[in-house]
Amino acid sequence: MAATRKLATMFVRILQDVSVDRYSLPTFCPREVEIGDYVRYHYTGTFTDGRKFDSTYDKGVPFVGQVGFEGKVIPGLDKGVQGMCVNERRKITIPPHLAYGVTGAGTVIPPDSTLVFDILLLDVWNKDDEVETRMLERPRMCRRAVQASDFVRYHYNGSLLNGTHFHSSHRDRSTYDTYVGQGDLIRGLDQGLLGMCIGEKRSITIPPFLAYGDKGHGSKVPAFATVVYEVLMVDVFNVKDDIKVEVQEIPQPCKRKTQVGDYVRYHYNATFQDGTHFDSSYQRNGTYNTYVGMGYVITGMDKALQGVCVGERRRVTVPPHMAYGENGTGDLIPGSAVLVFDLLIIDFHNPKDLVDIKVTHKPLGCSVTSAANDLILYHYNCSLLDGTRLYSSDDSTQPSQTTLGQGKVITGLDKGLQGMCVGERREVIVPPHLGHGESGGSGVPGSAVLRFELELLDLHKGIPEGYLFVWLEDSPQPLFPAMDLNHDQEVPLQEFIAFIKLQVAEGKGRLHPGMDSNIIIRDMFAKQDHNADGRITADELKLQTDEGEVPARDEL
Repeated sequence: MAATRKLATMFVRILQDVSVDRYSLPTFCPREVEIGDYVRYHYTGTFTDGRKFDSTYDKGVPFVGQVGFEGKVIPGLDKGVQGMCVNERRKITIPPHLAYGVTGAGTVIPPDSTLVFDILLLDVWNKDDEVETRMLERPRMCRRAVQASDFVRYHYNGSLLNGTHFHSSHRDRSTYDTYVGQGDLIRGLDQGLLGMCIGEKRSITIPPFLAYGDKGHGSKVPAFATVVYEVLMVDVFNVKDDIKVEVQEIPQPCKRKTQVGDYVRYHYNATFQDGTHFDSSYQRNGTYNTYVGMGYVITGMDKALQGVCVGERRRVTVPPHMAYGENGTGDLIPGSAVLVFDLLIIDFHNPKDLVDIKVTHKPLGCSVTSAANDLILYHYNCSLLDGTRLYSSDDSTQPSQTTLGQGKVITGLDKGLQGMCVGERREVIVPPHLGHGESGGSGVPGSAVLRFELELLDLHKGIPEGYLFVWLEDSPQPLFPAMDLNHDQEVPLQEFIAFIKLQVAEGKGRLHPGMDSNIIIRDMFAKQDHNADGRITADELKLQTDEGEVPARDEL
């Protein structure tokens, strides 16, 4: 009786004797195999003497089955894989009663055979599994998160659950571009990409039934494979998106805003949504110049440049359908790229603009104002509308001097200097078509609007171009007796000088300003002294008139 009890006890012990040798463990095991899980593993089956009777390696296809599903595998294997981790290797020794027992398996497994399985676990999942996401990196600011129907551009590394790499967009040097939530991706990615921010990196683990299922994908993703995507979100937009404008700075006051047809000069820095820089006007040391709303730039920029002030800073986000579309442009901008422009408006004008004059100070009792042909002395400061100083009369030891209306200065400045009183100060805005034009000038950028601060220091009324002297009243009739101050019937040079200076002193006549009066008068005298004898007679003056000659402009 005691012997029978002992044998029974030994029999019970043998039924539970599955030997497991976990001889290779991964450093990280997020999950262990449980009853009800599905597993995918490679194995080599041998007898205890080392003879091989089966191997998935020889077949080239790993085993796939559900743990605890009766009849799929021998009970000892079902028991032996429980608690395994992916990438774990273990040796499972299975006694006959948990293998093929007293009957064996055909001609391959003899009766009462103890079997040894060397197993490498490749994958584990459960039918209740969902997509698992894990944050790897997140930007400090999330301006936009992915939603269903958005179009995204992202980089990824794709691997199996055991770490076997199967593809990478980084290696291809091109993002993967697609719609989200519209069936263009495997279901697990459609779910796993939702809520991602631009610049975010996350790991997305997708069970086989939400990935490539029982067919796998190509030669690198086997059937029933869990896939892991490490995703970096580069770009996201929606086809319904309009441009997004973030006004960062508006100078006050803003007297005028751009309209369609204006010509604008601006600086910009251009990036993609992930912050990658691709262009800058600052690096070229020159503004970008264009007409507003007339199709000379991408649609989004055409729209973004409307309603801006001089000196305004704004950030403009332009979706690809308002930029360079699906094709991008060259190697600079990839297809379907959202563009971000940080703008600084330097100036703008309209081709129909006139000179804008603002009087900042006007002295009392202003009776004489500057006009064409006047000689003036003035002080000025010239700058761009953003305040950049260009040049100033302070750069010279003497005030600036010019004769108005004779093309001595740019047209806009000439107009701005006319109608001023001595002591008057003005602010004058000159559009480029009345300034230095598209080509600019020395130190002046092309198409630049100029701001002048002007002060009229002195004014000498002028005479028409080409004249040296003009009468301000009717000349004496007859003229010669009036010139002959001592009545000796001849007018020498000194008497002629005295006569002309008397007319100027009495306000009856005016000499050309800006020239030496003695030189002017000597030149006038020489033109009247036809025989060059040093004196003018009545006959010489009469001869010119009687012969019907038209007196020269500088003659009497």
